[in-house]
Amino acid sequence: MPALYPLKFKTIFKDKIWGGQKIKTYLHKDFGSLPNCGETWEISGVKSDVSVVNGGALDGESLADLLEQFKGELVGEKVYAHFGNIFPLLVKFIDAKEDLSVQVHPNDELAKKRHNSFGKTEMWYVIESDPGSSLIAGFNKELTEQEYLDKFNSGHLMDILNKEDANAGDVFFLPAGRVHTIGAGLLIAEIQQTSDITYRIYDFDRVDDKGNKRELHTKEALAAIDYHHYPNYKTQYQPEKNKTVELVTCPYFTTNLLDFTADTTKDYSNLDSFVIFVCVEGSFTVKTADAEYPVKMGDCILLPKIMEKVDLVTTSGFKILESYIE
Repeated sequence: MPALYPLKFKTIFKDKIWGGQKIKTYLHKDFGSLPNCGETWEISGVKSDVSVVNGGALDGESLADLLEQFKGELVGEKVYAHFGNIFPLLVKFIDAKEDLSVQVHPNDELAKKRHNSFGKTEMWYVIESDPGSSLIAGFNKELTEQEYLDKFNSGHLMDILNKEDANAGDVFFLPAGRVHTIGAGLLIAEIQQTSDITYRIYDFDRVDDKGNKRELHTKEALAAIDYHHYPNYKTQYQPEKNKTVELVTCPYFTTNLLDFTADTTKDYSNLDSFVIFVCVEGSFTVKTADAEYPVKMGDCILLPKIMEKVDLVTTSGFKILESYIE
């Protein structure tokens, strides 16, 4: 198999009842004959939707095959020892023309027991928002399971959910167990554990084009929900130009924001992990010792562990999410 290099993958487009057109109009990704597109999966190790390399000597190879072949050279020795041939992160863009369902994801322990899967802790970075857009993250007061059920059964679930205004540049960290939904008008980049386990709690009584409501997972959700109230649901960070700004650090991933107007060199020699760049604004070129790889808004690129030093060169400036596992 040819040697590793910075990898792009073929976008996987997902038709969703709540999806819109921003994947095409804002991110310039053509989803073809789909009526709308709610999600794109940019880098995925989920068994039903494993990413395939797009371009270069490894074009057409699956991410699973690359892991089997290159192991720690691709993801880092520590990461490979823990996750084996499953790539540990899933990267998405999400376009919510309408509200998503109110939902929750199980943690590792519950997901392993019920689904033989990883749990689903995730983060959102708001790329673009319509005026007045909002989302739901967590509860607005401390609850017991019974108090939650009382509100749910009486049709007053929305009364206990924490609503947040959401604008471009906002960040939300959603540990497994936190009830949430992305609100209408939001275009979001999502970094999450490799998992597709969702418990749908409430779907606003909407129906599909055949008049059917989507399945709810009311009982399954009860053991997954974190009923605590927290003081801050929106991640606080101080934007800075031409610096690496930490957004989220958790056991599953670290994500930083790089908002650069000038060229920079990234040295990852002390990091035993792959690195993912998600470009949310502008454009740049990844320069290695022997090649150049252009990256524009809406692109995601995976730097293998062995690519320890790269130059990021720009004429117009760029904003990227930089993610890895520590």
